[in-house]
Amino acid sequence: MVLDAASMYFRAFFGVPDSVRAPDGTPVNAVRGFLDFIAHLTKLRRPTHLVACMDYDWRPAFRVEAIPSYKAHRVAVPATTSAPAEEEVPDDLEVQVPIITDVLDAIGIVHLGVEGHEADDVIGTLATRAHGPVDVVTGDRDLFQLVDDERAVRVLYIAKGIRNLEIVDEAAVSRKYGIPGRSYAAFASLRGDPSDGLPGVPGVGDKTAAALVSAHGDIPAILAAAEDPGSAMSPAVRRKLRDAAAYLAVAPKVVEVVRDLPVPDVDATLPAVPRDPEALLALSDRWGLDSPLNRLLGALSEVAER
Repeated sequence: MVLDAASMYFRAFFGVPDSVRAPDGTPVNAVRGFLDFIAHLTKLRRPTHLVACMDYDWRPAFRVEAIPSYKAHRVAVPATTSAPAEEEVPDDLEVQVPIITDVLDAIGIVHLGVEGHEADDVIGTLATRAHGPVDVVTGDRDLFQLVDDERAVRVLYIAKGIRNLEIVDEAAVSRKYGIPGRSYAAFASLRGDPSDGLPGVPGVGDKTAAALVSAHGDIPAILAAAEDPGSAMSPAVRRKLRDAAAYLAVAPKVVEVVRDLPVPDVDATLPAVPRDPEALLALSDRWGLDSPLNRLLGALSEVAER
């Protein structure tokens, strides 16, 4: 099981009341919610291995160079020659991220990130090189592109909450979007995604994007069909694709996750007991985490016994 950690702790932050605080008044609602998410997923899915994937760069330079509008609406502090752009993140959430990683370290749950890349790229790499089934936990539709029935890679989609998981396999992608199950990246490139600042092809919505992907496959094949006078593509759609040729030349680089990052080999075996009990006790006392940690440790012990 690989976790899109930021997707999860953002949801925890907005889903758990901000009145939940540590003894010193520090907000810990995202921490507590995130730990409860892991406890629930562990009991529900019983993974043998677990990795929390982190954003070491939420707006990578290679994606911004390709499409400057990529996540531009989320920039709180513009980039400078010496520092990257800063994402608009609530102060009460930002202070909790280091607490989350400290707790994961003390428990023995692996968390991974790669400089210059998003968590999506770490997830894509881990899912691609895995030798067994993979459950990707996320609230981000972009990761639907990883779904692969042959390799038993699927997404546990948490858009409706961690207790209302939508299991997304190739059939689910096809039902939802009317496209082949592994074609989500091409579909998203054509349609665009305002939440990520991806413009898409003007005049091409879900229906047209699905028809193009279903008929031709990937973006190069779609562009080739647009230039082929013998294809059945309508003149209007041909014109829209030709007008957007510059965008479509770079969109896949932005939309498609990287699958070959130099992610270190780690032992991600789900721990049955905390790796550092003393450190975990100190963190629990400092941040008032007794209840969620007891629930998580109970879930880990239960899975280990079975």
